Amino acid sequence: MPPLVVPLLLGVTLLGVCNSQPICNFNDLLQNLNLSDAPEMRMRPVRDWMTPSVVLIDMSLYTILSLDMRLQTITTFIWFTMAWQNEFVSWNPDEFCGIKRISVPVELFWKPDLYIYEMIEDEDKSPVIPYYLLYSNGTVVNSKPLRIVSTCNLDMFKFPFDIQTCSLSFGPYLHSVKDLIMLPKSNSSTVSALSRTVFAGKGDWTLSDISVLNTTYDSDGEKYSQVIYKITIKRTPIIYIINLIIPACFLLFLDIASMFIQMGTGERLGFKITVVLGFSVLLLILNDLLPNSDSTPVLGIFCTVCLAVMVASIIGSIAISYMLTESATQPDVPLWIKIWVLNHLARVLRFKKRSDKEELVTVVAVNKADSSDGKKVEKNLELCEKRKISQREARGSLEAKLLKRLLAEILKIHYELNLSKNEDDAKSEWYMAALVVDRLVLILYLVTVVIIFAIVIIVWAK
Repeated sequence: MPPLVVPLLLGVTLLGVCNSQPICNFNDLLQNLNLSDAPEMRMRPVRDWMTPSVVLIDMSLYTILSLDMRLQTITTFIWFTMAWQNEFVSWNPDEFCGIKRISVPVELFWKPDLYIYEMIEDEDKSPVIPYYLLYSNGTVVNSKPLRIVSTCNLDMFKFPFDIQTCSLSFGPYLHSVKDLIMLPKSNSSTVSALSRTVFAGKGDWTLSDISVLNTTYDSDGEKYSQVIYKITIKRTPIIYIINLIIPACFLLFLDIASMFIQMGTGERLGFKITVVLGFSVLLLILNDLLPNSDSTPVLGIFCTVCLAVMVASIIGSIAISYMLTESATQPDVPLWIKIWVLNHLARVLRFKKRSDKEELVTVVAVNKADSSDGKKVEKNLELCEKRKISQREARGSLEAKLLKRLLAEILKIHYELNLSKNEDDAKSEWYMAALVVDRLVLILYLVTVVIIFAIVIIVWAK
């Protein structure tokens, strides 16, 4: 063989080896990794059992499907990612056409026993993603959407201007920190920014913030790690303002305006009862909206106080109608009404002096004295006339008789006027007492409404 043939064949062989294509098929890569026949893949993937597995948690809030205020549950839809290291799986991407990651079935690998502590329903309604992402350095990524129904302790005190904070706690159920450590992949600002970008609100709630906490807790002498996401959401109050708060304020203002309807008429009482019935309907609507919780909403307190003052004003109107009715059947005003209502209460409420007890009693006494004096004058005149008749029988004339009759009629008219004046004074006392009570009810009504309005506005403004 010529000496040049051997080096030539050797060079061609080396050149063919250099130009041969590496494995470029996913199946070949899986066969090379030999995943299906490796029992260690179903166990916690560490070479030393004392080495804890580190699981990185990440999530983004996509939407809030519902928030049940009566059951105090929240239904959220999140994009969830969980990643951990498998020490038994790795490859060189240069040997497999630059393949850096592949999707593998979930049944081939060990999965952390992740549990959401606030969840009250299983994940049967969540989309099923039956694959993991496996990277060349051995990182396994489980990424999927989750529909979570969880409990949430709602603070309804500021309803409907309330801000709620609900937590989602991710952690292992079996493995303690000796075996499994949960860590957040992203900090609070990153999670909040990404969630605001993808958040799809339904108009009821807006996303305010998401804070991330990494904590541990003790159970049966073992420590367990968990990652907590605190989701802060704010209610959109416009629906409740239009449908609940504004109608309640309108009914309250109508009831205040009804206090200026004339006393003693049935229109005021009937109007106020109609307003109370309408307000009761609003309370029924509010009762259906609020949950059964220990923290009573300030709006509920406001409506209850408003209903109480409405009922109190109706009782005041009934008392006023009773006083005006008594003025026709009972001419004398009880002494305690004269002392406490016409004297002390009238002076406090800045009524005129003619309503004071002393003046009213003086007027009645003067009227009675005038009536008794009229009777005495009439008797004296009759005696005098008899004497004059006996002495002047011969000098009687028609003019004197007419004057006598005229004087007697004048005295009778004076007596009847005095009696009518006494009755009018008694009726005026009842009317004045009704005026005092009406003004007292109106002032207490306005003071109570102003105080409860101020409290509600201060609470909502904080």
